[in-house]
Amino acid sequence: MRVSPIGFAFSTVEAVLAEAQKSAEVSHNHPEGIKGAQATALAIFLARTGAAKQHIRQEISERFGYDLTRTIAAIRPHYRFDTSCQGSVPEAIIAFLDSDNYEDAIRKAISLGGDSDTLACIAGGISQAFYKEIPIEIVTEIRKKLPQEFLEIIDTFTTKYMSN
Repeated sequence: MRVSPIGFAFSTVEAVLAEAQKSAEVSHNHPEGIKGAQATALAIFLARTGAAKQHIRQEISERFGYDLTRTIAAIRPHYRFDTSCQGSVPEAIIAFLDSDNYEDAIRKAISLGGDSDTLACIAGGISQAFYKEIPIEIVTEIRKKLPQEFLEIIDTFTTKYMSN
């Protein structure tokens, strides 16, 4: 859930995968944890660089072995709290793939229950990269809740990596 900035900050697939691995090794130093971080960062990179949803689905499925053929509607009745990467990353990616916009992706991820903050963070990062914006109403409300120190970090990152 903390790997999203890597998909925005690096300019090649190789760099994204290498940096995602480094970021995961600190707290998720297990092959599945590293795979989940790399899948998330790569999905963001692909979305940011203009890949279609079908290409993102295919690339992540083939490279990481995740089953992304399911839908949120099919997952929801049987989903249980699962903090493992293999039990949350594919579901979060599917929430994005099934979405029509940023807010829809977040709502679909949260609707699964379980580790919903992680699911929403992953789906949200990919959705922001794909849809190219977060609705102003959401940004305004979130900015009211964050300390100035966080806002400065976000603004600096946004200026450096996300401004056209």
